[in-house]
Amino acid sequence: MTSLLTDSLRRLVMGEERLQPGHRHASIIAVCARKGGVGKTTSAVNLAAGLALCHQRRVLLVDMDSQGHCGSALHAELRGVATDTLSGVLLGKRRDVLELAMPTAIPGLYVTPSDKELGATEGIMAGRIGKELLLRSALKLARTHFDVIVVDCPPNLGSLTINALMAADWALVPCDMSVLALEGVDDIFDTLETLDETLGHAPGVLGILRTRVDARNQKVNETVESSLRSRYARHLLQTSVPVNTTLSQAQVEGRPIFRHDEHCTGARAYRALLDEIAPRLGL
Repeated sequence: MTSLLTDSLRRLVMGEERLQPGHRHASIIAVCARKGGVGKTTSAVNLAAGLALCHQRRVLLVDMDSQGHCGSALHAELRGVATDTLSGVLLGKRRDVLELAMPTAIPGLYVTPSDKELGATEGIMAGRIGKELLLRSALKLARTHFDVIVVDCPPNLGSLTINALMAADWALVPCDMSVLALEGVDDIFDTLETLDETLGHAPGVLGILRTRVDARNQKVNETVESSLRSRYARHLLQTSVPVNTTLSQAQVEGRPIFRHDEHCTGARAYRALLDEIAPRLGL
């Protein structure tokens, strides 16, 4: 009874109009990597914030990683308190991801935070009919209220990442300059091919983004670069993100790099990324 009363009060405060269809049609970008530590969340956070700050778009950042690093990286910008969990939406306890969208201090940027139960939720999803399409269904309303939705995937190819890819129009694939990350890119492309063949949908590849590029590791860089170009030349973005301690400092502060130090090399790199992909997104 208490739960029902709380839910009813929440809907009265929010206003049912929030759950009515909007007039937008968001492009959905899944930021995915098979390996952790390649700058995936850093890229997702700064892509979303940059689209709001530099391109004046209405953007929703959805954190599908149970570690919750998006919320940590933006903790100084978040406004409000989460009233439910992403797990609840994926399991049908809430109507749409839109209900979880939290405003930030950045005009136009909203965040759907992660929750620690996502790992357990992934196991429950495995027994659901249409388990690969749960996120797509849960984004139907949200998609009409935003210009771009950025999904930060877990660093694996489990059910949550598959859901993100099945909901997405585009996949952005960060890859640091290591052999293990290169193998992870191969796995992502194999998965996209499998999804297309078996489920009839795969997002377009927005690009492979080279991250954590350390100019001192010239031989390793050349080896990985050569392999990327030989396998994925048409998907390799011109932009690369160098190793930059200011990016880590911005995360500690809980702000996107553009609000921490807009003139540092990391900020310039992510601004170049925005300029490069904007035409592909039709912005």
